[in-house]
Formats: sequence, structure tokens, C-alpha cells
Amino acid sequence: METYAFLHFTVNTFTDKEWGYGDEDPALFNPSAFDAHAIIGALKAGGMKGVILTCKHHDGFCLWPTRTTEHSVRKSSWRNGKGDVVRELTEAALLQGLKFGVYLSPWDRNTPLYGTSKYVAMYREQLRELLTGYGPVFEVWHDGANGGDGYYGGAREKRLIDKRTYYGWPQTWELVRSLQPDAVIFSDVGPDIRWVGNESGIAGETCWATYDPVGEDGGMPAPGFVRAQEGETGHRHGSRWMPAECDVSIRPGWFWHPAEDARVKTPGELIDLYYKSTGRGASFLLNVPPDRRGLLHENDVASLRRFGDLLRATFSENLALGADAHTTTVRGNDPSFGPLNLLDGDRYTYWSTDDSVAMPEVSLELQRPVTFNVVRLRENIRLGQRVEAFAVERWEQGAWKKIAEGTSIGSCRLIRLGEAVTTTKVRLRITRCPVCPAISELGLYRQPAIS
Repeated sequence: METYAFLHFTVNTFTDKEWGYGDEDPALFNPSAFDAHAIIGALKAGGMKGVILTCKHHDGFCLWPTRTTEHSVRKSSWRNGKGDVVRELTEAALLQGLKFGVYLSPWDRNTPLYGTSKYVAMYREQLRELLTGYGPVFEVWHDGANGGDGYYGGAREKRLIDKRTYYGWPQTWELVRSLQPDAVIFSDVGPDIRWVGNESGIAGETCWATYDPVGEDGGMPAPGFVRAQEGETGHRHGSRWMPAECDVSIRPGWFWHPAEDARVKTPGELIDLYYKSTGRGASFLLNVPPDRRGLLHENDVASLRRFGDLLRATFSENLALGADAHTTTVRGNDPSFGPLNLLDGDRYTYWSTDDSVAMPEVSLELQRPVTFNVVRLRENIRLGQRVEAFAVERWEQGAWKKIAEGTSIGSCRLIRLGEAVTTTKVRLRITRCPVCPAISELGLYRQPAIS
């Protein structure tokens, strides 16, 4: 999917906090002009293909009328206690073609049950409600923040849990699998996709989809208990296929704060993050928090729309289409592995070579001089990540001149050139690959100036 959005929205929106303590009055939640269709429309204009909602943050307030607690929209002023944020956003997303995902904080600072086995049962029941009452879910998001000071039904104390054992994560994930088998599960330790290890929205320059999470102490890992920095690069010989997800907010904070209305990331900053996340084989999860009206702020919407316009303008036309493709070798001399697969727009057809060819190359002879400043490479990830190093060259004055080089490719590698180049021929050289490559795209694109 490459790009999708986060919506951080709860009582914190009305208390001007990042983390609620759990003692907030549900009546505080009263968005005056909540419009799910406007929110989803703005996200779609920004190029987002899905949306993940904080159905419950650490404060324990539930944005749907759950049967598990009174601390929910049923006790709010909004819609006279008859509203359901989850349902309205789900329906709007479905109507406008976006996928819907759920964030359910494992930590709950409101309930007196937290820290006991009864809370784990409550948490799983909340998951069950979300995964059975609202249609298809594409992602289930588990935060790593758990345990600490909280209201806890009036106890107002500090409760610590063993992050590795308390939640019974394997059993919880089995529940998700049984209810939404097509949903991917996110956490610091996957099991499907991993946290990149920072909240800056940036993957490592080299980023492997394979990963074996390790606990902070070198032992058993768990959400909230990993060597986070290793998530930026993954592990070249990791045993699990667990691609990185890069989460970042369009504002300094995760929830809307009026003092941050003038501190929204610019379209240029968002584009830079896109190249450093999606463009490094990860996915880009951009948080855009609704305000107290229940709308996205105008500044956020404007920046998001321009970001989407830039993406569409850049990638609407592959300037390499129509080129003649030449290579030093084709696997088994079989045309089905030929270089034209690089230009057919199919992520799973690919150019490949015989096993004995260590450093193959492929070139495109363009129909006319082409000016570009972005190169996109893709591997057929159904066959894994294979390439460890590559170089891109252009033909200039009768010789090949290197314009870029890199390491990992994965599902998407974007190379943004310092300045646009014009040429009639482009060459990709695979300079290190332990097995035959499986390259599905060599694309050339022109990003317009960012205004």
C-alpha cells in the first residue's frame, strides 16, 4: 500500500494533552462538526490508501459504544451518547475506497482491571468487537507503551506489568487471525510488520524486510521491549519477513493542539519523508489528527493535498515506457524472464539471469532524449529481497556515467537525483547479489518543483 494515514483522536483532543491520565470526563468528547467523509476525502486527496484510527488510546476512552466499559462515546455529549466514531469513519472509508485499520492501546489508564488477568480478557473482547462489527480491517496496530501511572478506577497509582508475558500476545494474535485473517498485525515485534524504531518517519538507507527482534536485554522481545534502532535497517539474514512501517505525525504532537496549527509539516517535508520511507522499501504511516470540530485543520489539509498532488504529478507517467531493453543475459534464454518485464507495470513479472551470473546489467534505449530526476526500482518481493548493491548510469558523450548507487531495493526503491538529467540511454548494474536478481521495474520519473 506504501502510504496510509493515522488518526489520533480522543479526549486528549479536548484537554490539550498527548497522553490522558484516564480520569477524564467522557462528556468532554464533543466534536462540534464531526464529518467522517470530509476527513477521509482529505486523506484520499493526500494519496493515502488506508486509515488507522486510535479506537482507544492509553487513557482508555473508547470511540465506539463498547460493552466492556462505561468510559466511551456512550457517556459523551457527542450525538447525545448515540454516536460511533469507528462506524462513521469505516463507512466513509469504504465509500471512498480507503482501507480501514484499528489501533487499540494495550495500556488502559482508566480501568481498575489493568494489571490483572481480567483486563487481558477485557482487551481481547474489545478487539473482538472491533474486528467483528465494522467490516474488513487491513491492519491491527499494537502500541509499545504499557504500564505506569494511571487513574485505574480511582486507585491513582503506578502499575507495572511484565511486557513479555502479561498480555499473552500469541493468544491475542491468534484471535486476530481467526476474526480478520487478511489483517496484518503491527507492533515492535510484528508478527507481520514492524515498527521502524523511530517516530521520525524514516527507514534506514539500507532497509531489509527480514528481521529478528531482540529484547532490550538481548533476550525475549515484546512490544515496548526491543532494541528499537535495529528496526531501521532490519537484519540481512533475519528469519522473519517483517517489513518496516514508518510512523510520523504531520505536526510536532500526535494529537491536535491549537498551539501547533502553524507548525504543520510542509509539502516538501512530507515528500522528503516519503522518499525516506516508501522510497526505502518501507511503508509511510502519516498521522493527521482531527481538531475539536472533528475535522482536519485547514493547514493540515492544504499541506496534505499538495503532497498528494506532487505524488500524482511525479508518478503518473513512466518516462521509460516504450524504450528498447537490452541485457547481457536472460535466465535460461527464456523470454518470460526478459528485460521488457521492467516496463510492463506488473510488480511480479521480472528480469532475471542464470545463477552463475554474479554482476548482470540491463540498459534502456529511449525513443527520444528524456529528462528525469527520480528513478524507481522494484524487486519481485514474492521471491524475497535479493540485491545488496546496485548502480544506475546514464549515457553521456559516448560513455556511461554513474548517477546513483545504493544497497537494498525491496518492494520500492526511489532514487531522487540532485538535479535532473537528460539522456537517451540508462543502465542498471547489479554490483552485489548472492543469487540471481528478480527486478520487476526500472522506471524514470520527473518530480515537479515543490512550491
